Amino acid sequence: MNPPDETAEAPCATRIPADISRPDRLLGPFTARQTAILTVAGLVLYGGWWVTRSFMAPLAYTAMVIPIAGAVAALALGQREGIGLDQFLAAALLHVRAPKRRVHAPERIPPLPSIVPGHWARAAGPPPTAMNMPYDGVTADGVLDLGNEGKAALATCSTVNFELRSAAEQQGLAAAFARWLNSLTGPTQLLVRCHRIDLAPLANTLQQDAAALPHPALERAARAHADFLADLATGNNLLGRQIVLVAREESAPQGLRRNTGEGRALQRLDEAARALAAAEITVTPLDIERSAALVGAACNPDTQLPPAAAPEGAPA
Repeated sequence: MNPPDETAEAPCATRIPADISRPDRLLGPFTARQTAILTVAGLVLYGGWWVTRSFMAPLAYTAMVIPIAGAVAALALGQREGIGLDQFLAAALLHVRAPKRRVHAPERIPPLPSIVPGHWARAAGPPPTAMNMPYDGVTADGVLDLGNEGKAALATCSTVNFELRSAAEQQGLAAAFARWLNSLTGPTQLLVRCHRIDLAPLANTLQQDAAALPHPALERAARAHADFLADLATGNNLLGRQIVLVAREESAPQGLRRNTGEGRALQRLDEAARALAAAEITVTPLDIERSAALVGAACNPDTQLPPAAAPEGAPA
């Protein structure tokens, strides 16, 4: 009886870098923001006791401010989905106050005609507002111009079937991916978006080209596959997954050329393509047409894309 192969189930241990955007600790475990909130709250509570000390007992004042101190401590130290609770509440307030109905209207929203009755206008609710996109356009090389936020280069990434690999192969893939993470020098995002796939163009192409095949059996197989794809398309529930790599560069300081960030963002995509090749991931930078199409599809998630737009490779 052969002994079990222990190396096949060896644990995969690879060093992954920590969050480089994590705030520095200023005072013990507290960040500068937390320290500022707690300090201001402590000074305010101490000032309140100093003002009321002549007519309020210290025990009564302490009992009164304990809920306030607890709320401030929770606000400063609490987190929600990796975001500080104070920042999360500020974002929630901005979301509540922001208009919910936005449309693309560079010429601004025209007012309702005077012929529309007032009660109709009130029943329709507040009018929509013009949508201000967070970018100023796409450069000739397909880089998004984010204005004061810098430049962002886009690329699509293929996927790797990780589960079907051996333990040694999995460790090699994870190590290659970790090396790329350790080499990052700027803000980088990996976005996974789902989109609907339209198989009708592919089925029509198969039907049209089937007659040109050299053998009747191949023609029958092509038409049968076209019918199968057409039957799948009728379900309208086919979803594809697209992995987008975004490399962003901050705005260039005063005195430097504006295209400095654009060139650096494209260079970082090239570095990512070379580094992720060891992890069997193909990085394909997007040109101006594909970058514009991707931004348009992100603004309209229900847009159906042909299967050629889906990333190559099996699902991760």
